[in-house]
Amino acid sequence: MTDIVISVKNLSKKYRIGLKEETDDTFVGAVGSILKSPFQNLKRLQKLTRFTNIQKNSDDTIWALKDVSFEVKKGEVIGVIGANGAGKSTLLKILSQITHPTTGSITLNGRVASLLEVGTGFHPELTGRENIFLNGTILGMTKREIDSKLEEIVEFSGVEKFLDTPVKRYSSGMRVRLAFSVAAHLEPEILLIDEVLAVGDVEFQKKCLGKMDAVAKGGRTVLFVSHNMAAIKSLCKKSILFSKGVLADFDQTNKVIHHYLNDNNGVEIKKSECGPDNSLTLSDSVKLVSIRLIDDENRKIEILNENSALGVEIIYNTIDMINPIVPSVNIYNNYGEILFSSINRNFKKDSHSNNGNHKYTLWIPKNTFSSGYFKAGVILSSLSYANSERLIQTIKHLSFEVNDKSLNEVVGENGREKESFLRPQFEWEYQKV
Repeated sequence: MTDIVISVKNLSKKYRIGLKEETDDTFVGAVGSILKSPFQNLKRLQKLTRFTNIQKNSDDTIWALKDVSFEVKKGEVIGVIGANGAGKSTLLKILSQITHPTTGSITLNGRVASLLEVGTGFHPELTGRENIFLNGTILGMTKREIDSKLEEIVEFSGVEKFLDTPVKRYSSGMRVRLAFSVAAHLEPEILLIDEVLAVGDVEFQKKCLGKMDAVAKGGRTVLFVSHNMAAIKSLCKKSILFSKGVLADFDQTNKVIHHYLNDNNGVEIKKSECGPDNSLTLSDSVKLVSIRLIDDENRKIEILNENSALGVEIIYNTIDMINPIVPSVNIYNNYGEILFSSINRNFKKDSHSNNGNHKYTLWIPKNTFSSGYFKAGVILSSLSYANSERLIQTIKHLSFEVNDKSLNEVVGENGREKESFLRPQFEWEYQKV
């Protein structure tokens, strides 16, 4: 028996979109449009029911998905990420058989439960209890099977008090709680979850993530769409990246998230060096000249090894600047989470001439970072007697990679993914006792 639960081959979905109708400025043109309108309306009606040429692009059509192919094995939890409009929700709707593909095919080996929008699959006039039985019946379960899960579903959802109230009177959070509880506990072989957990509170989101992990460990398959990179990272070993309807990547989650965060829809991302074009300048008295990420031999780096410190070199120009400049650097991991900040506390001791170029370099000791991808952002502020004023900040973070080969020999290539982002080399003392 095959272990492939979801098979998608050359899947495409084309939608028709509305266009602004042209209006005539002259009386003759308006009369002509009236005479042609019956024929134009007939063409519009024909277009609503079919695409005359599936491969032909036109202004009133858009490809939500284009030639997507992938396979998912039994028990895998796959993250699905991408920008808004990339095709993630369209994919789940096709897999849920809510909508049909334009071309291509899907093969599903098992019962499918989906949670795509708040209240999807619920009848608003029925009570919560009645909707539980309705959803179970749709999944092909018997009344006895649903009865055996009812108490567990209600307890997990936390809506016991409102179980016999029509769902139309539920809040959006209550609907999500009950809908997720039903979808997760009625034991489908395939569970499809779109970005609906954002509606629930933090405590319930943690419960949902724990339940999805338990579902996967039970041998069932989960496709999880989310913009929460931390949740994707913690739950999914592999992820799919969509970009403008095309499957852009399908690999280990860390690699796919790095691809997504550094792609930025084709816009160039700053690497280890930038100039004034990458700065938001809020004062005429200060101009950014350059920022570089360098090693301890003053060479620009993109990959930092364990034998080198990391320098963040900041060069700026001042014109009639009275107050001292206070530089600070923020270091982020690849998921956008800030790891630490460093601010120059000795700015009063540093000399500041009114005009000319100035250079600060922050040195981060070697053996600070684990292997992985990181980013740096720079802020220049001015300190007056009253308060501090932000003068310059980077628009896009500079990025760099760390490859600690010596420590990879200890923890292994796979083991490093389980380590912390920071791994400083503190002093260790050994004694034989």
